[in-house]
Amino acid sequence: MENLVQMALQNVNMAAIMPSLVLCCFGMLLLMINVFMPRGKTTPAALISLVGLAVTFVVSINAWNHPELGFAGHVALDNFATFFNIIFLIAAFLTVLMSDNYLHREGYPVGEFYPLILFTTAGGMWMASGTDLMTIFLGLEVLSISLYVLAGMFRGQLRSNEAGLKYFLLGAFSTGFLLYGTALLYGVAGTTNVADIGFYLSAHGKMLANPMTIAGMLLLAIGFLFKIAAVPFHMWTPDVYQGAPTPVTAFMSAGPKAAAFAALMRVFILGLGGLQADWTSLLWFLAVLTMFIGNVTAIYQTNLKRMLAYSSIAHAGYALVGLVAANAIGISGILFYMLAYTFMNLGAFAVLVLAGKQGEENLTLEGFSGFGYKRPFLGVAMTIFLFALMGLPPTAGFAGKFYIFAGAVKAGYIWLAILGVLNSAISLYYYLRVMVYMYFREPQEDYGWVNMNVGTVISIVLAIVGVLYLGVVPGKIMEMAKMALF
Repeated sequence: MENLVQMALQNVNMAAIMPSLVLCCFGMLLLMINVFMPRGKTTPAALISLVGLAVTFVVSINAWNHPELGFAGHVALDNFATFFNIIFLIAAFLTVLMSDNYLHREGYPVGEFYPLILFTTAGGMWMASGTDLMTIFLGLEVLSISLYVLAGMFRGQLRSNEAGLKYFLLGAFSTGFLLYGTALLYGVAGTTNVADIGFYLSAHGKMLANPMTIAGMLLLAIGFLFKIAAVPFHMWTPDVYQGAPTPVTAFMSAGPKAAAFAALMRVFILGLGGLQADWTSLLWFLAVLTMFIGNVTAIYQTNLKRMLAYSSIAHAGYALVGLVAANAIGISGILFYMLAYTFMNLGAFAVLVLAGKQGEENLTLEGFSGFGYKRPFLGVAMTIFLFALMGLPPTAGFAGKFYIFAGAVKAGYIWLAILGVLNSAISLYYYLRVMVYMYFREPQEDYGWVNMNVGTVISIVLAIVGVLYLGVVPGKIMEMAKMALF
């Protein structure tokens, strides 16, 4: 027994989880502080969470090119995990900036909002750095449970209750698929370590055709594809995105989606690389389906949050194109695209946070009539983000799609790249339609309720800088993405 304890202590390496450890410490500190804070005083919690995210960002940057392995090989703080950690932290930072004034406006100044954001981010970090299926599952559960609460945080609003309940029920159902797939792969390989599963399948080629192996792969795919909102596991997305508080919707569309992609890539490329011919064919079909259904359905939406929900489904399809390619350009393109999407999508949602009235009214196409004239700064900002979401130069969206489609072409998936470009053309309609309402329709209101608070304005400015920087000089970040490959 003493030897087992010594072995366990030797395998512990806190450096491998240091970013998430720092974040969890700040989250627990916030929980204790909130106990003694008067109800409605959320600004100190917001500021402390921003400090926590900034400190964690510094810790994550210092981990670049200094890989750490810990907990008997269950966690790896490599460049891959560090790159995604930076994405999670940026998404959380922008979300916190746009949240404080919004929570007061909606009548829910709840201090627990901020530690939940931090814990969700920590869960995403464990998913990105997890090298064992059980570690990835642990991260997924921490992330998901926090998001269930955040989505249904506005208890007095029916649509928020509906969003939280739907996300909880469907999320729990998808988790069952993930666990069942893990159990089947454990039954095949005798381990849940991702790399060891890959080694076992390489050494025992006949097991690649084993029904348990195929079933395990499919069940894992269902669990991850639900989190990234790929078709046909996307049905929860529009209702949850529309019903959840707007900052939560913004965060949900970027951070957790990136975490699911991180886990999906590590498991399928390292653990199930021997089955690449099988999962490539599956993902090729799902990528096309996801792009088309997301873009075509978005055309019919009049609620902007719902439109961006279907847009996020389409963007998941674009990212899947890089995974189908499964080469250096395609995989690094996904990393770059996740960062770019974080800036452009959170920026668009930050504008919606300011444009909406109490009760989140006015977030429709008609409600945006003349918005660009009455609020010039917000109109220009929204235009930049929409151009980025379209994939037009010189924005981050263009650079991200270019790398992903280039990876597909290099891998020989020319038709897949063509279909991706075609879908980008389809998306022009519903993105441009928002601009038409902003600049070519008579304003129906004066938008006097718009409160240009410092936090949300800073989040919009940071998002604009990120979108333009990644679009004009994408080379340095793309080089970092290539250095982050396994």
